[in-house]
Amino acid sequence: MNNKVVWITGASTGIGKEIAKVFSKSGYVVVVSSRRKSRLVGIVSEIKFAGREASAFVCNVASERSVQLTLKRIIEKYGRIDALINNAGVTAFKSFLETKVYDFDYIMNINLRGAFLCMKAVLPKMVKARRGHIINILSVAANTVFDNSSVYSASKAGLLLLSQSLRKEVRKLNIKVSNILPGAVETGMWDARTRQKYKNRMISPADIAEITLQVFNQPKKVLIEDVVVRPVKGDI
Repeated sequence: MNNKVVWITGASTGIGKEIAKVFSKSGYVVVVSSRRKSRLVGIVSEIKFAGREASAFVCNVASERSVQLTLKRIIEKYGRIDALINNAGVTAFKSFLETKVYDFDYIMNINLRGAFLCMKAVLPKMVKARRGHIINILSVAANTVFDNSSVYSASKAGLLLLSQSLRKEVRKLNIKVSNILPGAVETGMWDARTRQKYKNRMISPADIAEITLQVFNQPKKVLIEDVVVRPVKGDI
């Protein structure tokens, strides 16, 4: 078993869950976190049943205290974090006029502040070790305008530029920062009607998980920076 430790946020469902499964199958130690413990338990049980190592921690990425506590628990158990995969994300499909301040705060706190807090948490040890990899699961909404997604786009665009700036700062320390920008993926973020209508066009969470693994598994001197992944027939 590879002793590299990979922390995946928002791992209870969808893309995060698939990332956890594919990284585990590749031999990595997987640490999954989300706000819902019940779903995490099933993922870890499945991984351990297959004879591989995994742990689950409840973590609200919007809370600095929760992020720091999760970091502490991971370090206490494994002594290291080799990769952080920022996958936790939320949205609200509303027009700008319909969007409430609560919606803005909720989306920004999870998508942008949450990723910021997690990156801030893992970086000191990565800097000390002069190695590490941060992979952010973003969206094509970071650089493409869609109806009823203004705040979601703003959160993803903010994280894109934040992580690109971070990349410039830390690449001299052999720390990698990658962004994956998927188009429509069939996850619970979409309502049932939309998923049913576009199911045959949407990317599967497993596809994004495989791409994430490929980004991580590059040679030491190779960094895949920003990857845009769209359905063959284009955006929905």
